[in-house]
Amino acid sequence: MKSIYIVEDQTAIREMLVDVVSRHNFNVVGQSGNGQDALKDILELQPDIAVIDAKLPELNGLELLKRLTRQLSGTRFLIFSAFQNPVLVKDMLEAGAHGFIEKDVSLKEFLNGLKIISTGGTFFGPSIAELIRTVVANPNSIQRSKDFLTEREREVLQLIAEGNSTKDIARRLGLSVKTIDNHRTNMMRKLDLHNVASITRYAMQNGLIEVENVV
Repeated sequence: MKSIYIVEDQTAIREMLVDVVSRHNFNVVGQSGNGQDALKDILELQPDIAVIDAKLPELNGLELLKRLTRQLSGTRFLIFSAFQNPVLVKDMLEAGAHGFIEKDVSLKEFLNGLKIISTGGTFFGPSIAELIRTVVANPNSIQRSKDFLTEREREVLQLIAEGNSTKDIARRLGLSVKTIDNHRTNMMRKLDLHNVASITRYAMQNGLIEVENVV
């Protein structure tokens, strides 16, 4: 029986997934509603499969995936998201995702994808497959300005967009206020953003946060 960890910030959806996969020959070893807790748990538990929502508070799904794939070789990753953006899909695949499925698919389709991932295959929901074809056909059309950001700058960007103050971010990341200010300044300069509103809008447009995670 394959072990599985589920990362989903909406409690009702997460509990539904835990219930469904538990009844289909998967051993749910853990669950979480935010990226930071998931990072710690998954590194410790090293499940066979991790289902990750693309939009997560504290540490978004893409950053979580990047950190996990750098340290884990035996875990397979299925991205589960309502946000279907060609940039995000391309970034997730390059970060090491083995599959990407939409939240609006049927449970039967979700389980089918999960089983394929668990046996070493790759799986993409129908809308995601179409996006991949678009990206392959028009690779130069993808705008990826956030690639110019460092990992820490992307993390600060998300936390600012979620409504955290500079002091809150410094405390959460264990850094000085001055260091956070420097990351913020560099991030805004690189992306040509000028205030918190523009940072929040950028984060939402690029699938880094959800509306409900904005304070």
